Amino acid sequence: MIEFLAATIRIATPILLAGLGGILSERAGVFAVGLEGMMLVGAFAATIGTWGTDNSLVGLLIALLGGGATGLVVALVAVRYRADNMVTGLAVNIVALGLTSYLMRILASSGKPLAIHNALLPVLPIPVLSDIPGIGPLLFAHPPLTYLTVLLCIGFTLLLNRTQIGLTLRATGENPEVVYASGLNPLRIRMLAVTACGAVAGLGGAVLSMQQVGTFTDGMTSGRGYLALAALIVGRWSPWGAAAACLVFGAAEAFELRLQGFGIPVSSYVMQMVPYLIGLAVLSSLGQNARMPAAIGQPLTRDR
Repeated sequence: MIEFLAATIRIATPILLAGLGGILSERAGVFAVGLEGMMLVGAFAATIGTWGTDNSLVGLLIALLGGGATGLVVALVAVRYRADNMVTGLAVNIVALGLTSYLMRILASSGKPLAIHNALLPVLPIPVLSDIPGIGPLLFAHPPLTYLTVLLCIGFTLLLNRTQIGLTLRATGENPEVVYASGLNPLRIRMLAVTACGAVAGLGGAVLSMQQVGTFTDGMTSGRGYLALAALIVGRWSPWGAAAACLVFGAAEAFELRLQGFGIPVSSYVMQMVPYLIGLAVLSSLGQNARMPAAIGQPLTRDR
């Protein structure tokens, strides 16, 4: 059971990071459909950055920059030039999938993906706490990005609910005219929020390539960006609500992996569908009553 719960936390971590980024974007009034592409670029950037510099911290920084750059592209197209949010996000996902695969082959100069194997980020047990029987190995013996995800949940909760920045961000997604009246520019706020969304989602991609796999493979996010989008909707655009939803998705995938190990005569492709089927079921039951930010998806027609 401890191993199962630890696997649940491990699997949920990259989804939650992308979900936290998506909360910033959607709270500001821009649909975060491009999370999948932002994660994929972050995973690629982290792998190449770590491989090229032999420094995981540099890899993480490049993942932030890569994801942020992808978010900036979305911000320019969807916010500055008022393109449809959904179409823009889907286009970015498709471009990111093709671009990262192409760049891996360009770097290899052979037409085949470059074989990169970076060392995984180490597990960092918290002294004393990790020695607590049962709960210690479960909660206090994880790689660094898992701890960072928890800290970001706390930080984002305080940011959104207890600061002027959070109030302005939420007002931009609810009523941009009020933000205009206060002397601020909601267009600029939206662009900053979407760029920050990309950076955080890129960090989620880095979890996959640096903390779980140690390399980059074509399309390695495998729909996790869409699960993150479902999680933030089910979680009512709250960091801890999204965390709970991500843990459910993580538990579903961890259970699916264990069922395959038991040799149950069911196709592995069917088993891999389980987390996404659960996501659809949860969205259809809980997501239908979710109240989105009032101005989400509405283009801003005034620029100051």
